[in-house]
Amino acid sequence: MLRTAGRHIPLTLAVVVLAAVVIFGLVPALSSGALNQNILLGAAAPGTDGHVFGTDALGRDILQLTVAGARSALVGPIVVAFCAMLMGLVFGLSAAYFGGWWDVVVSRVIEILLSLPSLLLAIVVAGVMGGGYWTNVLVFVVLYAPYDIRLVRSAALARMNDPFIDAAKMLELGPVRIISRHLFPVVRSLVAANVFLDVSNAIVSLSSLSFLGLGVSPQDADWGRQLSDARTLLFTNPMAAVVPGVAIILTSVAFNVIGDWITERSGVNEE
Repeated sequence: MLRTAGRHIPLTLAVVVLAAVVIFGLVPALSSGALNQNILLGAAAPGTDGHVFGTDALGRDILQLTVAGARSALVGPIVVAFCAMLMGLVFGLSAAYFGGWWDVVVSRVIEILLSLPSLLLAIVVAGVMGGGYWTNVLVFVVLYAPYDIRLVRSAALARMNDPFIDAAKMLELGPVRIISRHLFPVVRSLVAANVFLDVSNAIVSLSSLSFLGLGVSPQDADWGRQLSDARTLLFTNPMAAVVPGVAIILTSVAFNVIGDWITERSGVNEE
């Protein structure tokens, strides 16, 4: 019993972390004064009156700025994960079902895209297009989709010779109906788990571009932008870098833990 309870501790902590981040992102009142600047105060050390973790170079409260950054840390990665997986389902399931020349075309395009260095390509594209948060989101949707297409295609191919698929074809059901009602349900758990893993990876990817100055504008709250701005404050107020850095790590790990749990549960159910 103790061993079982111990296995659920990481999952419980992950759910608590994600619940907190979601609340921070959905309730603007919690960070209403995050972008208020106090140039005269400047970078204040932790424990300054009214500022638990101090302030940044513009006099903005580190804690409120981090809470406000939860919105960009969630919205973009979730859009990346769901749009990439939607493309994965459309192209992956259709390639597995129809096979032939369509499967060859999809497979070759995937191989070409997977051979490219993702982060480097994202930096180049974002730099050429002038950066911007939603530009980066679009770039990562395109870069994440090949992984999801390959994953869904492989999972669907493994079930194409199952009796229920053959029975559906014998009944002359349409391809759309077979794919949506018979093939999709058998890969649904894998898809759900991978969406969480994609969100985790997208959080780090988008934060990386923001750190390089290719993400949100300097006036917006973002964890990657906070890390970039805090480079000159490591000796004045190290919490300016520690707090958003820890937020990125905890949120990313929380999505990973939940994704792994879904994978384990789906494996148990299949057995």
